[in-house]
Amino acid sequence: MAKVLASIKIFPNDANLDLNVLKSKVEQSLPVGSTVQKFEEEPVAFGLVALIAHVVLPEDGEGKMDQVEDAIRAVDSVSEIQVLRVGRF
Repeated sequence: MAKVLASIKIFPNDANLDLNVLKSKVEQSLPVGSTVQKFEEEPVAFGLVALIAHVVLPEDGEGKMDQVEDAIRAVDSVSEIQVLRVGRF
């Protein structure tokens, strides 16, 4: 079974938010079969730091990427997300 690697930029809703808490919430929110391979932090502006989550998810079935996006958007500390790239892993 092939896997997909998606890089998703996650913007927190507060510049003072503890990013470790946000990382934990994102990991817990993902659908079954999807995992975070790693996180990166990227300074944006005025003290705001975005997270880039590299998420591995199964390729089989339709709508898996939509489920991942919806799960991350539903996290209460997330303001916005941006899918940077998606490819086979």
